[in-house]
Amino acid sequence: MQKDYSYELSEPMGENFDPKFKPEITPKEMLELGVFGGKYMTDCADEFPKDWFEKAKLNFHFHDATLNFFGINASQPLSVWRAKGWISYDDPRGWFQWYCRYYMGRRIPEEDKRQIKRWKAMKRHIAQIVLNCRKGDLSCRKKQRQALLHWAYDSREM
Repeated sequence: MQKDYSYELSEPMGENFDPKFKPEITPKEMLELGVFGGKYMTDCADEFPKDWFEKAKLNFHFHDATLNFFGINASQPLSVWRAKGWISYDDPRGWFQWYCRYYMGRRIPEEDKRQIKRWKAMKRHIAQIVLNCRKGDLSCRKKQRQALLHWAYDSREM
C-alpha cells in the first residue's frame, strides 16, 4: 500500500468526466454487486467514502470468486498486470483504483487518457454478449460479463 501517496481532488465527486468516459456503474455499485473476488480494496477503505463499503461484498483474507456478481473468477493476478505494464505509480492496484480516484475527483491528464483508452477497449466484449446471448440470460458468458463489471460496464440488461 502507498502510505505516503497523496493527491488533489480537482473536480466534484462523480462529475465532470471526460466526454469519452461514460461508466455505467459507480465504484460503490461495483463493490456492492461483487467484483475482484472481494479482496481488491480491503486495505485502503479509509481513502474512500464509508458508504461505498457498507454493502460491499468483501473478503479481507483472500480472493473469493463466489463473491463476484456472476460467481466466477474473471481476474488476473496483480503480477500479470505489472508484467504487461498496466500499472502506474499513481495507481499500483490498477484500473479500478484509478477509477475510484477519478470518480472522487482526481485528475491526471495523461494517465486519465491511458486508462480511458483501456476502458473503451473492453467494449469488444459487449458485442460478444449481444451476438451470443439471449437478452437477460445472465448465465451466458459469465466470465465476460464479470470482466465487463470489473470495468464499470453493466451487462445485466443485455
